[in-house]
Amino acid sequence: MMGNDHFFSYGLEKLNSMTTVLPLSALRAFVEVGQRGSIKAAAEALHVTSGAVSQQIRLLEDRVGVALFTRERQGLRLTEAGAGVHPSLLQAFEQIERAMQTLDRAQARQTLTVSTVATFAASWLVPRLGRFNARCPHIEVRVEATSAVVDMRRDRVDVALRHGLGVYPGLHVTRLMAPVLVPVASPQWVAANAVLEEPADCLNHPLLHDSDRADWPLWLAAHAVAEDPRAERGTAFEDDFLLIRAAEAGQGLALVPSEYAKDEIAAGRLVQVLDKPWPARFAYYVVTKPEAVQRPEVRAFVDWIMEEAQGAARGDPERPGS
Repeated sequence: MMGNDHFFSYGLEKLNSMTTVLPLSALRAFVEVGQRGSIKAAAEALHVTSGAVSQQIRLLEDRVGVALFTRERQGLRLTEAGAGVHPSLLQAFEQIERAMQTLDRAQARQTLTVSTVATFAASWLVPRLGRFNARCPHIEVRVEATSAVVDMRRDRVDVALRHGLGVYPGLHVTRLMAPVLVPVASPQWVAANAVLEEPADCLNHPLLHDSDRADWPLWLAAHAVAEDPRAERGTAFEDDFLLIRAAEAGQGLALVPSEYAKDEIAAGRLVQVLDKPWPARFAYYVVTKPEAVQRPEVRAFVDWIMEEAQGAARGDPERPGS
């Protein structure tokens, strides 16, 4: 109670010393008294003493130079001057209250911006995101799908899911998963070409590449195929999504993460041409600013996505929704 009285007294001092400043405390007291017709009722609504409200009313009347209330047996009644401005001021304070409620709701619902490449977002993150929403309904996730490397300090990104070697100086980095690459082609391509029996057989055909990675040379080396310049040749695409579309169109053989191509394989749009999976050298990493990882909403998302990655590695069945 005394704290609020002190605030009102501070308003009196400011009003006396800075006449150009709107006397919001006095105007609020005026609105409450005019609405209730009683200084005591207004004081209870404002959680201050009746004396503090009376001071504010006297101060406002002194400033404007007219009486705002007349005293009657039933209480206080607005004068003509007071009644002329009371509705507008009441509406103004109601608008302020609604604005504050909006700000409070915005604070209560935390927002998290996650940046990743489009293929990972569409094939892995987005199908699982409903489970995070169910677990943390107060956190609003915004997914930004881009192939550009974001500047986490400049671009206001909270979490980046990056594909690379894990070297991100000055940032907090956690390894998420390493995709397993499999060689795929369209059924029409398979039907029109000789059966592939060994990894080296792939070198006799057009190879499709991801422009950011050297997957074919590494995959062939992992399967004991000698270094060959043909492993570097072929059309390159900016991301796995385009690579999968090119393979579907029958343009050649593609090495793609099995997780990304599983729907196309299940639907018969792609065929795994050799049972030779290989863990990619590049992996996905959860990257945040060092100070951001301490925020509850960031910590909750990182914990959740690590659980999802561990479940995927164990082969847990996907659960749609929550």
